[in-house]
Amino acid sequence: MGSERMEMRKRQMSVQQESAAGGTAPAQQDQPNQANPRGSNACCFCWCCCCSCSWNEDRDDRNRKSSYDIRERTTDCEDCPKPTLEDVRAWGQSFDKLMCCPAGRNSFRLFLRTEFSEENMLFWLACEEFSKETNKSSVEEKARTIYENYISILSPKEVSLDSRVRESINRNMQEPNSHTFDDAQLQIYTLMQRDSYPRYMNSQDYKNLLNTL
Repeated sequence: MGSERMEMRKRQMSVQQESAAGGTAPAQQDQPNQANPRGSNACCFCWCCCCSCSWNEDRDDRNRKSSYDIRERTTDCEDCPKPTLEDVRAWGQSFDKLMCCPAGRNSFRLFLRTEFSEENMLFWLACEEFSKETNKSSVEEKARTIYENYISILSPKEVSLDSRVRESINRNMQEPNSHTFDDAQLQIYTLMQRDSYPRYMNSQDYKNLLNTL
């Protein structure tokens, strides 16, 4: 009887030890998740939640830029009659003659689009329209729109301006008027004239247009 009781006690102790070991093992396995409760939701090599990680923010930026590119490619140009041979030849005489002709601006704008600098023409056109505005409330509203679209460093259509012109615009935006963007418009006009216009004159697009007419 004594030996049987000893055997039973040994079996009970063995069962208790196995139960204790079996109960603690899962807890130890789950411990990493307890130490970092968001670990199962971590993504893109960071320890933040999926909804706010930088990868998703970058993806959103890419989507916004992609949608912007699509909008710009489908933006309509100015309504104007088809240019004549004399018109196209005049464009080659001076940049002023090109910019004074709606058909010339359209053709040049399409060329700028291939160089990913169409925002220069868009900004210049926006300034031309803005300078004709006389209503004070409309001036303030359009000034904010132009600033957000072409001056702000956060805009994908930001134009290249020097610090002096930018500082002047920032000051004038407190009380904008129809001349707020005059210096900036002139600077972008000069940039297109010196940089893009010579390349357009030598481009296959311009030569094909001449040959077609």
